[in-house]
Amino acid sequence: MDPRTFISQRSRAVDASGIRRVFDLAAGLENPINFSIGQPDFDVPEPIKDAAIEAIREGFNSYTPTQGIEPLRRMIADHLAEEFPGYDPTVLVCSGVSGGLMLSMMAALNPGEEVLFVDPYFAMYKSLAKMLDLVPIAVDSYPDFRFPAERIEQAITPKTRMMIVNSPSNPTGMVFGDADIQAAAEIARRHNLLLIADEIYEALSYDGPCASVVQYAPERTILLRGFSKTYGMPGWRMAYAAGPEPIIQEMAKLQQYTFVCAPSMAQKACLVALQTDVSGLVDIYRRKRDIAYETLKDAFEVVLPSGGFYIFPKAPASFGGGTAFVEKAISRNVLIIPGGVFSEKDSHFRISYAVDDKKIREGCQILCDIARQG
Repeated sequence: MDPRTFISQRSRAVDASGIRRVFDLAAGLENPINFSIGQPDFDVPEPIKDAAIEAIREGFNSYTPTQGIEPLRRMIADHLAEEFPGYDPTVLVCSGVSGGLMLSMMAALNPGEEVLFVDPYFAMYKSLAKMLDLVPIAVDSYPDFRFPAERIEQAITPKTRMMIVNSPSNPTGMVFGDADIQAAAEIARRHNLLLIADEIYEALSYDGPCASVVQYAPERTILLRGFSKTYGMPGWRMAYAAGPEPIIQEMAKLQQYTFVCAPSMAQKACLVALQTDVSGLVDIYRRKRDIAYETLKDAFEVVLPSGGFYIFPKAPASFGGGTAFVEKAISRNVLIIPGGVFSEKDSHFRISYAVDDKKIREGCQILCDIARQG
């Protein structure tokens, strides 16, 4: 028997080769400067850890209601009502924003319908769409990564049903301004699109609070936020979806038959997380951003990030693309991800600067040396 004959077309449609090749090349490295991992470089604050431990010891280890425990949903709703006066969404506690993305697409879209997003994009958008027999539409935002309103409108067809707005962005670090977000909401209204606001990095915006499509089109927006990047707990798989009751209820129904519920003890801990001040992280990551940008800017074409913890430089033309540059960087013990993982183009590469300041300087200087040597 050939086990490969049992691999589905759905699975074959998802290409993991870009990331897989990077890690294959990196397998033999000893103590690399690792700019590849998209997670915070700080641990979970102690009060949040204590709340999870206490929940475990008290026996809070069973399933919770599919939609999440009521105190957490109420606290999330209260926080959102404070941020967006008059906003009264239905809330679903999810297993990560990635879980919320999957449930959103499953609940709202039919096979063959289109989901639109800005290129460069979080790699999961395209892969999830393909897994669910949807059609991903990536709209070019090069070279400055600003919201390409005209290009988006031109890309919409009668089959387009959903637009994802990711701000701050992974992989570019771009934060869309208020005018951009308002334009996205207006486009969605004109073409009757459902909006997905992927705001996993919203707490890490360097120039003040991020604009959100919730402000302009709450009736057609599914807001996805999480606890991973803000509280250093990506492995806890905690997030939430907020939006119109009919869609959120369908997402809850689908979660019952997929993820079942978010981790029980982590839900208890998130009650403490929402009351934990992590505002100082913005200054920390702004400093890291500045180190990376100031080191790279003279050797690379690079856009200054405004949020998150990523920067997306363009590989020098002499290398013929991002992948070739990444291979050279890995040979110098610096682990980065080719831009083609996040884009229809292979011209850039992604750095996660959620690492020690000294490592940022050292690694970025090595990248500059490679670029100048050609």
